Amino acid sequence: MKLAPIAEVTRGGQVESIHFGAVAVVNVRGELLYHAGDPHFLTFTRSTIKPFQALPFLRAGGPARFAFGRRELALLCASHSGEAMHTAVVESMLHKAGCDEHHLQCGCHVPIQYAASNVQPPPGASFNQLHNNCSGKHAGFLAYCRQHGLPLETYLDPAHPLQSAIRTCLADAAGVPEAAMVAGTDGCSAPNYALPLSRLAYTYARLAQQGPDPHFGELTGELFSAMTSHPELVSGTGRIDLALMQAGKGDWVAKGGAEGVQVIGIRSAGLGIALKAADGSARGLQPATISVLQQLGLLPDHGSPLESWRTTELRNLRNILTGEVRPAVSLVKA
Repeated sequence: MKLAPIAEVTRGGQVESIHFGAVAVVNVRGELLYHAGDPHFLTFTRSTIKPFQALPFLRAGGPARFAFGRRELALLCASHSGEAMHTAVVESMLHKAGCDEHHLQCGCHVPIQYAASNVQPPPGASFNQLHNNCSGKHAGFLAYCRQHGLPLETYLDPAHPLQSAIRTCLADAAGVPEAAMVAGTDGCSAPNYALPLSRLAYTYARLAQQGPDPHFGELTGELFSAMTSHPELVSGTGRIDLALMQAGKGDWVAKGGAEGVQVIGIRSAGLGIALKAADGSARGLQPATISVLQQLGLLPDHGSPLESWRTTELRNLRNILTGEVRPAVSLVKA
């Protein structure tokens, strides 16, 4: 396991802790251009693969069948914050598919909006599965099953035809054999897969590419357009994926995943970028992400709209400044 420093934590001007990880930057042909640490570090993809989990639904003409527009396509790919703008679209998607919240099997958690805004939920607040950050993806799963007359009760079973189709699409997108993908179960109970970091980066280079994909045609472009048109639905208020896509002004598609995974596709540059924090921490991942974009010449060194994500002040319980989290990643040309 070859890992590189990606961020460091200071106290009193001294480095107190170091976050390690890996970075891979590839082009639309899958060629490795830059890296830090092991660019082929085997990484569970977590929520970064949501656009590719939506591909079977798009291939089968699902959006036209259920009158899903760009807002709904964005929710298929979302790790949303459970804000009203998110839950309303998911509820509508379920209704169009003849389902409701009780058909979902993603489970319930406190909406991400509270952690993102650093506030506690109001006393007595109650939540349901619509607030799960993956509910849009699951609504798409259910719609696919309705369209094809497949059982709803087992839609998350790895042997279900839907999950088999997803597995094939992901392997095709990453350019790896299906049998080579290590399988696991995601936090929302859907099957999830581990890929070499460079292959994960490649999927986003393809998602962001200009023109039709040789294998998926216009479908990846439709998902790119939906995600970049409605980044607030893919992510949520105060979150880095929203900030990244807003800074990219329609040129960047960004998607994070649990346990310290971040992937970005850059259309104009024909790049896919994937980062993994080995300790699973967003604390080190976020400054490293901004630094990588700067090192690639995609952001200025100073005055960037993402500057607040590059270095984070650390304060104690009395609001006294004690240190900072700052990037330590250094890209190497392949």
